Amino acid sequence: MPTPQPTIVDFQLTNPTHNRPFAADAHFVADGQAKPVVVFVHGFKGFKDWGHFNVLADWFARRGFVFVKLNLSHNGVVVGGSGDLEDLEAFGRNNFSIELDDVGALFDALQTPGATGIPAADMDLARLALIGHSRGGGLVLLKAAEDARVRAVATWAAISQVNPGWTEQQMADWQQKGVLHVENSRTKQQLPLYYQLVENYYQNQDRLDIEQNLRQRLGSRPVLIVHGDQDETVPLARAHQLHEWQPAAELRVLPGATHNFGGAHPWQSAELPEQARQAAEATVEFFESNLKR
Repeated sequence: MPTPQPTIVDFQLTNPTHNRPFAADAHFVADGQAKPVVVFVHGFKGFKDWGHFNVLADWFARRGFVFVKLNLSHNGVVVGGSGDLEDLEAFGRNNFSIELDDVGALFDALQTPGATGIPAADMDLARLALIGHSRGGGLVLLKAAEDARVRAVATWAAISQVNPGWTEQQMADWQQKGVLHVENSRTKQQLPLYYQLVENYYQNQDRLDIEQNLRQRLGSRPVLIVHGDQDETVPLARAHQLHEWQPAAELRVLPGATHNFGGAHPWQSAELPEQARQAAEATVEFFESNLKR
């Protein structure tokens, strides 16, 4: 039989906590059969169409999932824009609470008839799962802990702390200047981070504490931790830390895999990078075991 061609549906989201629209899309085989829904959350300096993510979405669709990915509202991508980071002011105004609420707004849209354009007959929202890459990996753990709609969660090269280790001196300088700049190594843009990011962290420490949420609030919901042993951005030790906090989680260390699992932007091939394929295979196997009807 020929390989089914996935349908792609683009849609737009709003979050009641702010007025900035943001885009999402769904890849699925439109056969009228209810399928588990997987929401993919990108990381810091990432976006939904980065690198091989569209190839990844089609790959999951052919394996029997509705694969939904979104641009977090303040990631610097503009609806109808270039598709890359261009609104640096929005990037600087981002924070973790906004991102968690953005994912919640997507969940709400999926459950609202007609809001996304995805046929209701193709979605089994009782089998809703999350995948997050890098900072998105930490985000999906936090979201799963606070939202019972999530049935299973997988992290790829995830952070283990929202606070990356800001020193008192760094924060004092940051507060005095009001902004800290980080370089986008791909584009050489100087990306602003306004001090409100730190303020939001301290105002919402319970909500943003990955360790305590894993230990106390995630319950028995299944977790998969995927990490490469050659990750040059988030050390493998972070995966072991997450596993220590949630011993029931499944830990998969991929030999030779880097932070982006072999991907780059732009990605010209119609095939997944081998490292990403290994991560995807492990994740599908995990979801098929844990998202049974």
